[in-house]
Amino acid sequence: MSTTEVFLLAMLLIFVVPIAIWRLGRTEYYAPLVVVQILCGILLGPGVLGAAFPDYYAFVFDKPVIAALNGIAWWAVMLFVWVAGVELDLGAAWQRRRETGVTAGLALGMPLLFGAAAALVLLKFGSGWIGDKAAPWQFVIGIGMACAVTALPILVLFMEKLDILRQPLGQRILRYASLDDIAIWGVLAAILVDWERMGRQVAFLLLFAVAGFALRRLLPRLAENDRWFIALVWLIGCGFAADWAGLHFMVGAFLSGAVIEARWFDQARMDRFRETVLLALMPVFFLSTGLRTNWDVGGVAVFGAAALLLVVSVAGKLAGVHIAGRILGWQKGEAALVGWLLQTKALIMIIFANILLDKHVITAEAFTALLLMAVGSTMLTTPMVAPLLRRHAGLRDKAG
Repeated sequence: MSTTEVFLLAMLLIFVVPIAIWRLGRTEYYAPLVVVQILCGILLGPGVLGAAFPDYYAFVFDKPVIAALNGIAWWAVMLFVWVAGVELDLGAAWQRRRETGVTAGLALGMPLLFGAAAALVLLKFGSGWIGDKAAPWQFVIGIGMACAVTALPILVLFMEKLDILRQPLGQRILRYASLDDIAIWGVLAAILVDWERMGRQVAFLLLFAVAGFALRRLLPRLAENDRWFIALVWLIGCGFAADWAGLHFMVGAFLSGAVIEARWFDQARMDRFRETVLLALMPVFFLSTGLRTNWDVGGVAVFGAAALLLVVSVAGKLAGVHIAGRILGWQKGEAALVGWLLQTKALIMIIFANILLDKHVITAEAFTALLLMAVGSTMLTTPMVAPLLRRHAGLRDKAG
């Protein structure tokens, strides 16, 4: 077969297998399509399909095909992170800054501490987790932040299905997750500081500030179709500049969206755009992510590390939100409901872990454990939140 034919065969696997499992297995309640796609990426990767059928795996996922898939995956995840940046609403967070700051700070800080402690445990009992270019502090903070991440875009999808997105409770969750998103990318930038490229990184931040100011003056004066085009060009430029500076193109993608106001775009059109990216492009990212999994330290060790990380991430998030609830005088059941929603990991954590792997902060084995942790965290959300919403229906209308 030609490379084109093999590429299309790989695309068939990417799109057919997850939707078949999702529909035939009726997994929506415990494992929405996004989770099934992530799991299929792992199953189609070298640790499962590659181990069981090495010749077939080598035929379908040869170097030219993987290169083509990676290109689509990079563009898909840049668009997805850009949308996440655009949808940040810092104005609402500022209006309720005490409540938002206390909740978001504790919801991020506690799982960060718990995750950092788990990272120290991994370092103590094995050397197969830290990347070859990482200092111990980078690994510890990176793992800690991976445990603290909230997946804002997937959280939006979950809250839509739970019918709370446009209600006061859903808007509160968006405020908390938005502040945590900013902190996540800020910490990532600190982890990726490259002293040999410090001049480039300072230059990037200065030029970004100037260009971002100019963009904010320009976009509101354009027709909406022109805004979309200019915004996508801006996204590409920021991604290139951030990668050139040594930060990572994904940091640039997020920043390019964060300086843009969501109100400059039609909300329904932005929702359709995000859904289209998830439908048509992100499955390729999930597959390319699965191709990066590795079980060389042993399946038991990887699953053990994933279980540890899942426990500390969930426990840390719930503990932080419960402390915030006590400080703010929340009602019974409110902290549990908010905490279980905010512990959703999914895509943002996977993107974060991909960057740590790219920069050799973590190994492929640690990446695999984080990926499994993200899947477990996301699968817990709906089964835990739905009963709480039924028991505490009045909390849907509580604005904070």
